[in-house]
Amino acid sequence: MKSYSESYKAAGVDVTAGYESVRLMKKDVERTKIAGCISGIGGFGGLFQLDLTDYKEPILVSGTDGVGTKLKIAMLLNKHDTIGIDCVAMCVNDIICCGAKPLYFLDYIAIGKNIPEKVASIVKGVADGCVAAGCALVGGETAEHPGMMAEDEYDIAGYSTGIVDKSKIIDNNTIKEGDAVIGIASSGVHSNGFSLVRKVFNINDRNLTSFIPELGKSLGEALLTPTRIYVKPVLDLISKIPVKGISHITGGGFYENIPRMLPEGISAKIDKKCFDIPPIFALIQKEGNISEHDMFNTFNMGIGMAITVDKENAAKAVEILEQNGERAYIIGETVKSDEGVIFA
Repeated sequence: MKSYSESYKAAGVDVTAGYESVRLMKKDVERTKIAGCISGIGGFGGLFQLDLTDYKEPILVSGTDGVGTKLKIAMLLNKHDTIGIDCVAMCVNDIICCGAKPLYFLDYIAIGKNIPEKVASIVKGVADGCVAAGCALVGGETAEHPGMMAEDEYDIAGYSTGIVDKSKIIDNNTIKEGDAVIGIASSGVHSNGFSLVRKVFNINDRNLTSFIPELGKSLGEALLTPTRIYVKPVLDLISKIPVKGISHITGGGFYENIPRMLPEGISAKIDKKCFDIPPIFALIQKEGNISEHDMFNTFNMGIGMAITVDKENAAKAVEILEQNGERAYIIGETVKSDEGVIFA
């Protein structure tokens, strides 16, 4: 007998919709398979076989995150095929900060009403993100929450595990005064600060589809631009030159995140003239009448990842990153100070 519950459906949960969601997403999950995958979706756990050939002291590194209230933009525009990229990015960009290579990813989607095509669209974005990061989507969960969430609402969170050899963990032990700080360009707002963004633009009543000349696109398009995934370029950089510290510029902006890669007594002196600030941030600052300090303390301001290297390797680092398709800049240097971040 096939699984079906009329009573559960009457309570708001349609188990058959869940089965259809799994059927629709299978082709996208298949795209993420890498060496080590030994199970498909549908089981009670995702299986992954570690290849430890190149590791003397393998260390597993894990990270978890969500997308936050950026989801509200996706819901208002009824566009759900890129939000999964953001979810993957927020996890894998974190774990590469210590030099770890992401291996696999799992997602959790809580939704008011399971519409299979919608769930499959969300998971397509997750799969796209996994492909970009070179990791496998080994499992996930979709939970229908009638009565707790409106039918058209959902939330997504993710989890990733990576691996790094103990001797190659990137920490701040070798950072010293006079090192160079490299910035890798962001793709926009990424997935942080959206509570402020929604307040500034009065997002529920805003026309998100009208063309805005200074953005070259609509506000909705600009805000939904997926978080850039830096895994492959950063891993290539690590393989070619010594990297001393890495910081993922997320919530808290420059002031909160750059100090996380620095040792005590060392700060980063940043020159704002050395990198391009995307026009979306100027628009947010203007419409919200927000101070420059608060902008750099909330948003990435055009730099999604900051990396510390020896000054002698700075130009080479930029070259390697640009060969990987990234825009990169030398944005500053390390100085003796306890201020964390100093703007020139």
